[in-house]
Amino acid sequence: MSRHVHFVGTIGLDSVEEVFATAGRTVGSHLLRCPDGETGGRRQWVMWQYPFLRSSPYLQADVTKLVPEPAVCLLKLAPGVQAADIHFGELGYAREARVSYQDFLDARRRGTIPANVRFQVCLPTPKAFMAFLTPEAAQAAEPAYERAMVKEIERICAGIPHPDLAIQWDVCFEMLMWDGRFPLMPRFPGIEASFQQTFARLCSVVPKDVQLGVHLCYGDNDAKHFIDPLDLGKAVELANLIIDHAGRPLDWIHMPVPANRSDDAYFAPLKDLHRSGGRPEVYLGLVHLSDGVEGARRRIAAASKVLPEFGIATECGMARARTREQVLELLRIHAGAAA
Repeated sequence: MSRHVHFVGTIGLDSVEEVFATAGRTVGSHLLRCPDGETGGRRQWVMWQYPFLRSSPYLQADVTKLVPEPAVCLLKLAPGVQAADIHFGELGYAREARVSYQDFLDARRRGTIPANVRFQVCLPTPKAFMAFLTPEAAQAAEPAYERAMVKEIERICAGIPHPDLAIQWDVCFEMLMWDGRFPLMPRFPGIEASFQQTFARLCSVVPKDVQLGVHLCYGDNDAKHFIDPLDLGKAVELANLIIDHAGRPLDWIHMPVPANRSDDAYFAPLKDLHRSGGRPEVYLGLVHLSDGVEGARRRIAAASKVLPEFGIATECGMARARTREQVLELLRIHAGAAA
């Protein structure tokens, strides 16, 4: 069975043009969507937003709270600032998307990217950026940052034709909180109601003629999870919460699969995923450098016992802690495993 390929976000090549050319040449026939690879300053996921947040007049560095990795100070509220005062301007996501979309069109005109493939824009949920803030500042600033991110979506949807566009929410901190085993991001009272409201807001702002997907992430620190999932149970629970409260159809869900998990127990929770008419599509992040096409096929065989139809991906992006040669090999593994 031929399978679709999904790219989660970052692709560690030198330019957007190279991402489209290389991805299209390697796995183009298996793609339904393609991101720009988040090249350059966006390679480290949310890190490119730290200078923006630090320059905000509503925040200031707390020099007593240094985070050793990635060596930044947490930000606290500036003196006298209240939550109602905080406002953020353009975040830059729409600007980057509009520029990359022109490269996408060029690649499609050249035939590198197939005509049926949509341009995919990956956006971290606002909670991800709160990792740069002290708890008090995060509680005050998150609503303002969410409003700014909604404006980014509006600009993206105004600048890119909807039939060409797909948007993905990168759901990392919420996934770790929902799992409840990562000490730095524990579950909290009322988490279910809170997440229902959050994802209702974040998903409903995406127009229904724009495709929408979710990447459920257990973190990516030097190409390793913050914690490994015990199985897909918690991911399926959170996926169902999002599906049930999105206020619109979801087109795809992505979930991680560690390299050492090809056992039936890991995939068994997929039977409880809320799907109708083959939607949302499911992508399993089972492609790994460590065991290549053979390992991916082994995990595909195990997952197929529960869910015969799904696409394949890596667990997270393909940039951090990976060389160019490793990225090219990952693309080849995708092609071999999807064929």
